[in-house]
Amino acid sequence: MWISGLLLTIAVVWALAYWGAGTGVWIAALAAGLTVFTLGTAVSWYVAIPAWLLSAAAVLLLGVPRIRRRHVTAPLFRQFRKVMPPMSQTEQEALEAGSVWWDAELFTGKPDWQRLLNLPKPHLSQQERAFLDQQTDTLCRMLDDWRITHEDRDLSPEAWRYIKEQGFFGLIIPQEYGGKGFSALAHSEVVMKLASRSITAAVTVMVPNSLGPGKLLLHYGTREQKNHYLPRLARGEEVPCFALTGPEAGSDAGAIPDRGVVCHGDWRGERVLGVRLNWEKRYITLGPICTLLGLAFKLYDPDHLLGETTDLGVTLALVPRETPGVSIGERHVTLDIPFQNGPNQGHDVFIPMSQLIGGTRYIGQGWRMLVECLAEGRGISLPALSVGAGKTASRFTGAYAAIRQQFNRPIGHFEGIEQPLARIAALTYQMDAARTLTLGALDIGEKPSVISAIVKYHLTENYRRCINDAMDIQGGSGICLGPSNLIGRAYQAIPIAITVEGANILTRSMIIFGQGAVRCHPWVLKEFQATQDPDTRRGLVDFDHAIFGHIGFVFGNIARSLFLGLTRGRLASAPVDGPTRHYFQQLHWMSAAFALSADVAMMTLGGSLKRKERLSARLGDILSELYLTSATLKRFEDQGRPQDDLPLVRWACENSLYRMQERFRLLFRNLPFRPLAWLLRVCVFPTGSPYTATRDRIDHEAAAILLQPGAARDRLTQGIFLSDDMALRQGEIEQAFAQAARVAPIEKTLRDARRAGLLRGQSSTEWVTEAVADGLISAADAAELEKMQTLRRRVVMVDSFAHYGKQYARRPPTADKPAIYAV
Repeated sequence: MWISGLLLTIAVVWALAYWGAGTGVWIAALAAGLTVFTLGTAVSWYVAIPAWLLSAAAVLLLGVPRIRRRHVTAPLFRQFRKVMPPMSQTEQEALEAGSVWWDAELFTGKPDWQRLLNLPKPHLSQQERAFLDQQTDTLCRMLDDWRITHEDRDLSPEAWRYIKEQGFFGLIIPQEYGGKGFSALAHSEVVMKLASRSITAAVTVMVPNSLGPGKLLLHYGTREQKNHYLPRLARGEEVPCFALTGPEAGSDAGAIPDRGVVCHGDWRGERVLGVRLNWEKRYITLGPICTLLGLAFKLYDPDHLLGETTDLGVTLALVPRETPGVSIGERHVTLDIPFQNGPNQGHDVFIPMSQLIGGTRYIGQGWRMLVECLAEGRGISLPALSVGAGKTASRFTGAYAAIRQQFNRPIGHFEGIEQPLARIAALTYQMDAARTLTLGALDIGEKPSVISAIVKYHLTENYRRCINDAMDIQGGSGICLGPSNLIGRAYQAIPIAITVEGANILTRSMIIFGQGAVRCHPWVLKEFQATQDPDTRRGLVDFDHAIFGHIGFVFGNIARSLFLGLTRGRLASAPVDGPTRHYFQQLHWMSAAFALSADVAMMTLGGSLKRKERLSARLGDILSELYLTSATLKRFEDQGRPQDDLPLVRWACENSLYRMQERFRLLFRNLPFRPLAWLLRVCVFPTGSPYTATRDRIDHEAAAILLQPGAARDRLTQGIFLSDDMALRQGEIEQAFAQAARVAPIEKTLRDARRAGLLRGQSSTEWVTEAVADGLISAADAAELEKMQTLRRRVVMVDSFAHYGKQYARRPPTADKPAIYAV
């Protein structure tokens, strides 16, 4: 009887914690339990009465808010106010920037999957689609990346003129100011398509539409500033850049040494109140050719011309290039990806107050302005460039693996090649899924700063993996630069994508979880805000609500994590049936495990967690993989659950689950309080580690998608620049790939005949002749094989140069010779 009662009690408590029951339900359950205990057993009243009294005392102490706040919460509140870590102004503004979205749902430990699936799928308008199909495609055909990167070190004058005239610099500027007014999706699609043709062109177009004067003016500019500058930016009459990074300050805006001092000065013949600036910046994209320089600096008012405050904080301004004292025009050499980038300086540069972005209203708010805009732009530009590179590798390296033969077999049929091919295909699928989901959030008005950091970091890292794998597969044809090499420049550009818009090391170790833990957690920010409230009474009330909500949240995740761990997620809810149901259930388990682990780390380490960057990075990795896998599953549903895509979905999900498991194991191994780390491991993985690296069969199925024409391959690589023009490398590969699929059955007939000893020749030409004579294949088949041999020869040949000097005159390649460059 006692054992049954004990088990029933455990089950009830576990269920109430699992479902997050409220205080009233707990009190009712306690009363019911005591009643059964008293009346249903032979217990003495000497035991029953104290049990009721102790329970009543507990209910009064914890269940009555006024009593609880006075005797329980107040001491905790005083202690929390003492130990809460100080937060710099930079950190505070970064935390307040943007919004929370699906990332907050993942932090709950019980994500609402139906909410995810109900999110609208972003789509292009007719105008946006037409711009992609016409102007963007035309620009792609104008671009000769070898000439851009090796000969001119710049876009051609015709390309520059076309970019300006067709409004590529005004994609985000509303139509009322002469811009395109495109959605985030359209902006991303333009950058992605350009990136598949030329990284240089993609960077040139994406920067004015990302963090820069245009976006800042849209959000914070005065009416006069918008009316003057936005039409000029949209028409390309002004070329913008934004100068933030300098030799002494990179990611830490609080350390900016560039100064502006409020004073009176001369501006275009008038004596006006303004700012005298001195600065030194570097790494500024479009800086060498800009006409309008956006500038971040610290503003000071020593003479108190604006008020009593001397140090006014980070402020943003617009500085015309021709302003006296501006030194600009030199270029950095950025790994042979020659987008315009360089340093600039200013010495005693005077501008009026009207050149401050937003006027005097936004003095001192520069860092918040930058972070809010970065939360949006960081989710568009580099993710689009990364997906463009991944799709290029998927399409053309996959085709190369089907065309290139070794040992009389396409190299893509070897298991050693299948593994990196599968990785390229599945990572590209997941990258595109995350890109699209994030763009959908931006287009409905969200500014998810944590998710933007996730996609910037992980998509650029996966870009690195995809291109490295493509290099391994293509070997010498990826190494030898020239017009025939479609991945060499993408390989060189990897460190650029990794470094800009928040260096990846910083983003992973400090931003994703460091910012997400406070912004996305349902209670931590409320606790922090309560302890910072100058009104102590109000702060105590808010803290009481937050801290006990947090305690219930932790117990709920303990119950969920342990239950799901014991059942290995099989009893978790899922919004769909079919082949992806299992992955939704596993994510439910991992979300509960993540929420619990995050709370344990924060409770045991407190403010020191932000200095434990490797622990923070591992928690950030888990949060990131939860988001990437969520995006993968939503993409599959949004596209109508095409069965051909299942190998990519399975590979991406199983890889992410395995990566989460390994990050959990490293987290448990390195948490400093060892007994709690052991208990946490038991709660998360009570039956051991369930996940393994992707299976060989899934690698084979995923790689096969890239090795043959089909709808899955076309869906995966949709949106990049394609051409059937044999004058372009893309056209050569596309036609050879299509021909390889046509002759595959004929080549199999020849291989089978050779194995059977029916063909005795010593070369492929002799085998074909014998096969035609013996009736194994037709003369038409032989003609197709000859055509394939010609196309294969063109694809596998690499560029060579008669003289390796500064300038080359190109001699077009022929069917049997590579392109030769001679003086």
